[in-house]
Amino acid sequence: MNCCIVVGIGRNREIGKNNDLPWHLPRDMQFFKETTTGHIVVMGRKNWESIPDKFRPLPNRVNIVLTRNKDYKAEGALVIHDWSELEQHLSADKTCFIIGGSEIFKQALDAGLVNEMYITHIDATFEGADVFFPYVNWENWTEEDILHYTKDEKNPYSFTIKKYSK
Repeated sequence: MNCCIVVGIGRNREIGKNNDLPWHLPRDMQFFKETTTGHIVVMGRKNWESIPDKFRPLPNRVNIVLTRNKDYKAEGALVIHDWSELEQHLSADKTCFIIGGSEIFKQALDAGLVNEMYITHIDATFEGADVFFPYVNWENWTEEDILHYTKDEKNPYSFTIKKYSK
């Protein structure tokens, strides 16, 4: 089983603040949507609950929520309780994208489930961030620039999207 991670991170590996993203970058959100639409998105319960109701489930994607809570219900999403349950929901024509949060990223990386990562490196630090991307041993990954975006009136931070492959 191979999955991809899609995540935006600040200079200090920040990915969340107060159950939300610490930034608003429409161009990065467009990349996320274009990349994941038509595929499978896997997220933890907290990440699922952080998505505003009007966007939940993420449209035109198979939404899968991973939680230890056996009684958890997520309207419009499949709920699984262990990574081993994920395989039965995968298909050859859909890519599995892991979209967070931090603990889910760490579990997937530690278990060797990830063969690609699309990381938006945001050229800023975010005071008060309370969720961070796990440390990665970059020795086994090759890096490719996908997109560089310079800040503008709608996107207040410059960023670079990179693809990492094993």
